Amino acid sequence: MIIETTMHALMITGFVFVMMLIIEYINVQTRGSWQESLKKYLWAQYLMAAFLGAVPGCLGAFTVVALYAHNVVSFGALVTVMVATSGDEAFVMFSMFPGKAFLLTAILFLIGLAAGYATDIFFKPEKVTVHGFDQRLQYHDKTCVCYPKGKILDQLKDLTLQRGLLLTVLLVFIFLLVSGRLGPEAWNWIKGTLLAGSLAALFIAATVPEHFLEEHMWNHIVKVHIPRVFLWTFGALFVLALLSDYLDVDALIRSNQLVVLLVACLVGLIPESGPHMMFVILYAEGSLPFGTLLASSIVQDGHGMLPLLAESKKSFLRVKVVNFGIGLLVGLLWYATARYF
Repeated sequence: MIIETTMHALMITGFVFVMMLIIEYINVQTRGSWQESLKKYLWAQYLMAAFLGAVPGCLGAFTVVALYAHNVVSFGALVTVMVATSGDEAFVMFSMFPGKAFLLTAILFLIGLAAGYATDIFFKPEKVTVHGFDQRLQYHDKTCVCYPKGKILDQLKDLTLQRGLLLTVLLVFIFLLVSGRLGPEAWNWIKGTLLAGSLAALFIAATVPEHFLEEHMWNHIVKVHIPRVFLWTFGALFVLALLSDYLDVDALIRSNQLVVLLVACLVGLIPESGPHMMFVILYAEGSLPFGTLLASSIVQDGHGMLPLLAESKKSFLRVKVVNFGIGLLVGLLWYATARYF
């Protein structure tokens, strides 16, 4: 169990690192113009977050968490992506009941947009800003050229300790990914995205100047973010693995529909993909109302919230409370108007 949990945590942490690095790289290359444009148009944030959440898997949620951690997108955009995402269960739903899964995803997309907009109205920005690190991504107009022509080979010949270590870690990560020891065993969309992102990160680590390597990658991402992302992710996954040996949630959801709805929303609070799977299977077997599956999908977010737990416990709790309220409300409305879909 420890080895499996460690590998799972490494995969999540590795993807978070890759996404943070790519975002930092793009930000420096564009001198921060893209984040200013994104900050200016909230609806662009909601649409982007809803789209990334609608994409099966947790990678879109990780990306929005990385942007929120740098205060590039609003708290409402964070709520949007967590409402819209169904985590890894989306793959199962599209394989078991593709038509209803598409309908569910479309509804989550629309609810996510509305939830994000409403959230930013009720929550003042200063109350939900992530503190403890930079309020925005850093960039330096004159001192940081991310692709120094004529110097790349010299940098590789005279490797510094930081560059050598980062290149080694990325190469090992790519090897584990390609060999099937890390991430999905079969080649699919998730594995392809992880590989593409890892190769991009390898290119960045090999070509950027020492300033970017030290200030942006090492001091900012590696030292500040990565250790706590890994520790919190590993800790959460390990505790959940222990609890799964003692809790029989399936027995709790068979009493009556309202209790099932409440249990589904409560189980959705767990930052893990597995527990939600029982509701997917129950719906596929015809014993669960569509509204309960919808409510559970709104509250649960797969592993998408684990990096946020490492960055900001308050934001983690706020998102869970907001999504729990939305999921429960939508589930009750569905129960009152159309018991079964």
